[in-house]
Amino acid sequence: MRQPAMFWEKNEGEDVRCFLCAHNCRIKPEKFGICGVRQNLQGKLYSLVYGEPIAAHLDPIEKKPLYHFLPGSSSYSVATVGCNFRCGFCQNWQISQLDKKAARAEGVPAVTPEEIIEQALFYNAASISYTYTEPTIFFEYAYDIAQLAHEKGLANIFVTNGFMGQQALEKIQPFLNAANVDLKSFNPEFYRRHCSARLEPVLDTIRRMKKMDIWVELTTLVIPGLNDSEKELNQIAAFIAQVDRHMPWHISRFHPDYHFNDYAATPVPTLHRAKQIGEQHGLKYIYIGNVADKSDTVCPQCGKTIIQRPISRNRPPALDEHACPQCQMPIVGVWELNND
Repeated sequence: MRQPAMFWEKNEGEDVRCFLCAHNCRIKPEKFGICGVRQNLQGKLYSLVYGEPIAAHLDPIEKKPLYHFLPGSSSYSVATVGCNFRCGFCQNWQISQLDKKAARAEGVPAVTPEEIIEQALFYNAASISYTYTEPTIFFEYAYDIAQLAHEKGLANIFVTNGFMGQQALEKIQPFLNAANVDLKSFNPEFYRRHCSARLEPVLDTIRRMKKMDIWVELTTLVIPGLNDSEKELNQIAAFIAQVDRHMPWHISRFHPDYHFNDYAATPVPTLHRAKQIGEQHGLKYIYIGNVADKSDTVCPQCGKTIIQRPISRNRPPALDEHACPQCQMPIVGVWELNND
């Protein structure tokens, strides 16, 4: 469904400049931005995916992954086609690397923001997650859903590559409760070569979200030979420590997929070494993902298990006074939602 886009200006002639994400695409008439879902039509920019979710599912919040935000709850997850990155290792490439140029759903009725909220409430979700693909590229749709979700007492979550523009982040901030940001590497060349993007805007987004009091957790997919060196893992851990040592870091195992089928899966010892490096930098909450490994939340002071995973959906964890019951150390996170 065509919808007037936000965050753009008209240039010479009928060219437009999009400021939704850090690409700042200059788009000629009838052409598309890098995301493939924003088009210049007669000198005006439009989103082509408004009301067109390609996926809508109820997920455990831990799948995002978010471990310190409403643990044990369910999140209604929504995505459209498209992405502003071109990652050859993408784990959701079947939908993220589609775009409206190749996947136009003619004649399919739009799914309104109100209908998304109705579904979330029907399934007793505690939140809406904009995920699977990059939520920035369907910002207008996400923004309208997020406002309604906020009114209904539902949290809003972005699972994002962090490449959104500052204007977009400031616009969504009053309604955005949490985010999981992919910090894919600490090497600018990695971002340029493997994502067709840049590192610094991602770091800026993480810093800004923290200052805006949005709950943030980070994920790094560790790919053998690309971002698994001791130097780079130390750089990532040092950056996180500089922003907030209590910011959870999810170290995720890579599995061969998409254009990276000739790469090996990440050795489990590499993931454990990354965790050790994070601990050496003082990070308090580090989790290993995509492996049969314990992912409990433990008290960083005394080691007591605070939240045991997997969590029973029928028995969400309760943190008395948000502190370790054994040593009383505060356990940071968002354990209950306050939308006031």
